[in-house]
Amino acid sequence: MTDQTKKKLSIHPTADRVLGQRLEQEETLRGGIILPDSAKKKQESIKVVAVGPGEMTKEGKLLAMPFSVGDVILVNKYAGQEVSIDNEDYVIVKADDIIAIVK
Repeated sequence: MTDQTKKKLSIHPTADRVLGQRLEQEETLRGGIILPDSAKKKQESIKVVAVGPGEMTKEGKLLAMPFSVGDVILVNKYAGQEVSIDNEDYVIVKADDIIAIVK
């Protein structure tokens, strides 16, 4: 994602949601076999593009999100809602579906 794309982003996650892009998976196996898109497994690594403000507790306190733009996160295998904006593919994931931050 380029700096120009970041400025034009017209979607912002709400509450405890994260907007990100799935990281590309290697398309060629060791033997030189190229996998078609239909045979590739869904990638669980996501680069964070935008972060919601956090979740409100019953007492009215805002729980800040432990993720920030640029983080690489791991999510549950089928987590998130796929969206396409300006010919870019994104995924919106709830904080509960995020299992780790990759350092």
